[in-house]
Amino acid sequence: MKDGFIKVSAGTPDVRVADCAYNAGKIIAMAAEMETQGAKLMVFPELCITSYTCGDLFWQENLLEEAAAQLFRIAEETAAADALIFVGLPLEYNGKLYNVAAGISRGEILGFVPKIHIPNYNEFYEGRYFTSGKDVDGTVFLKRKTIGHDHEGDAGKEQAEEYEIPISPKLIFTCPEFPKLQVAAEICEDLWVPDPPSVSHAYHGANVIVNLSASDEVVGKDSYRKSLVSSQSARLLCGYIYATAGEGESTQDVVYGGQNMIAENGVILAESRRFANGAIYGELDIQRLMNERRRMTTCRFAPDIAADNNSCYTEAIFHLENVETVLTRKFDSRPFVPDAREERDRRCDEILNIQAMGLKKRIAHIHCRNVVIGLSGGLDSTLALLVAVRAFDMLDMDRKKITAVTMPCFGTTDRTYQNACQLASCLGTELREVNIREAVSLHFRDIGHDPEVHDVTYENGQARERTQILMDIANQSGGIVIGTGDLSELALGWATYNGDHMSMYAVNCSVPKTLVRHLVRYYADTCGDRKLNGILLDILDTPVSPELLPPKDGVISQKTEDLVGPYELHDFFLYYMLRWTFPPKKIFRMAKLAFAGEYSVEVILKWLKTFYRRFFAQQFKRSCLPDGPKVGSVAVSPRGDLRMPSDACADLWLRELDEIECQ
Repeated sequence: MKDGFIKVSAGTPDVRVADCAYNAGKIIAMAAEMETQGAKLMVFPELCITSYTCGDLFWQENLLEEAAAQLFRIAEETAAADALIFVGLPLEYNGKLYNVAAGISRGEILGFVPKIHIPNYNEFYEGRYFTSGKDVDGTVFLKRKTIGHDHEGDAGKEQAEEYEIPISPKLIFTCPEFPKLQVAAEICEDLWVPDPPSVSHAYHGANVIVNLSASDEVVGKDSYRKSLVSSQSARLLCGYIYATAGEGESTQDVVYGGQNMIAENGVILAESRRFANGAIYGELDIQRLMNERRRMTTCRFAPDIAADNNSCYTEAIFHLENVETVLTRKFDSRPFVPDAREERDRRCDEILNIQAMGLKKRIAHIHCRNVVIGLSGGLDSTLALLVAVRAFDMLDMDRKKITAVTMPCFGTTDRTYQNACQLASCLGTELREVNIREAVSLHFRDIGHDPEVHDVTYENGQARERTQILMDIANQSGGIVIGTGDLSELALGWATYNGDHMSMYAVNCSVPKTLVRHLVRYYADTCGDRKLNGILLDILDTPVSPELLPPKDGVISQKTEDLVGPYELHDFFLYYMLRWTFPPKKIFRMAKLAFAGEYSVEVILKWLKTFYRRFFAQQFKRSCLPDGPKVGSVAVSPRGDLRMPSDACADLWLRELDEIECQ
């Protein structure tokens, strides 16, 4: 369970109606299969020991006794499994019959969780047999029959050993070896009501909910069922394991499809194929769930059951070995970019609108007559110009009031210069060219800097000169300067302080570099202008560069990703560090899986160190960022999203990375 991951499983075994011994054998066999896959939490369907469709047979005394006997058998034959197992059965308690989930671990029956909401609308009328467990809170005295032996080993008479087992809908199963794991159960219909028991479970600390279900199939029900499971896991910031009945149940009136699901915070991690019994597996990230709960102050979950004297919740203790979970779940190497083309296009259009709406409001509010953008022919300034054009179109303002300024200097290549000029022309904006070679050279003479020394002064002198020109042109035209820097550059501090770092409104400030490329690509694909499409595609094909060093043979010599590292790596690091607050070791582990075949372990570790070092050292630049619209869940605005001191020490994080290198 290293890094908070735990392997879980939901299974639908083959069953026979009312054949408890057969059903128990299938449950035991499937549990053994789950154990070989490393599952530590196993969930089986509602009433799986008897089968769900027994009807009036639930009133038969021998069926109830056999179900209890097979429960003991399941506990005994799974005793060697390092897991918490949930199975369903009918149980008599205080003269009433209850539909319960039994929690089992290491041969011990830990507790019974009764179903609260008993449906009366379906073909089997559960209310005909079962009582709601809403107010149940006590102890079941369950007898296990055994055959005694005399001192010579010969079989003797039948004996009965009595066990005291708690029964309550308010049971939370906790593990001392993995204290952050808190498991609670609800049964089928409990999920479908307006106030499911899992809500109370979550408020009292449960971060994994298991649901033992027997939900029949009708057309379209599978989609609704999936949305319920997904949304409940999102609302409660929990893992949700749903195991339902399948083939083998009576088909006298309805059919059961075995639609098992494993969800985590709104995402379905695994789903079975319907109408085919079997098991599914997934790894829940308990650390991720707890980090998210810690951030959400509007929902005050209470993981310490014992400290809440009014909770009436009881802990059922189980034990697990502290082993590393083998990961099979996928980690998206580009977490800011949706995989599906349709969803990616929808997301891109939404982001462009958010950016444009933010700029539109600012322009209208200050009665701005003009905006000024430094247009380099690179991706970021291209995106900023496209956003400005969209905002001006929303305001019915003349695009000629957008001043695109190209400022060639020592590192400018003909390719980027031509792309900048053609882009401004194609979009119908004003283009101004200010060659800054002479001004920068004069500045170097004024401060006594040798222009042959291509150091940080050489580079930043050009960046600050460009910003000064943009600000002054904005003053001339009664406008504002639109910032072009993106989120990835801000995270790494890859911006010149009081140079490209500064503007009056920064439209790209929460757009990561990996997403900038897709936004420009989307605009190219949907603009309907062949010439504009060609320009944008060439810009997309141009290496990312600040172009502050002289080109070699007319080609860009300064490539950003050669200096600070691949942006897809840094965006991955940024997402999991800020959005999920994962520690470096966990991010490294995930990155190895996400970028397998793209980057070596050594390369990933190298740039992860660079990321942490730069992220901490460059916070002072983020502490005084200009305004700009937030478009996603990760942003670094000092006014809301990242309250981080500029003098924070990175030693703790870098030390953890050094430990990886030593292993």
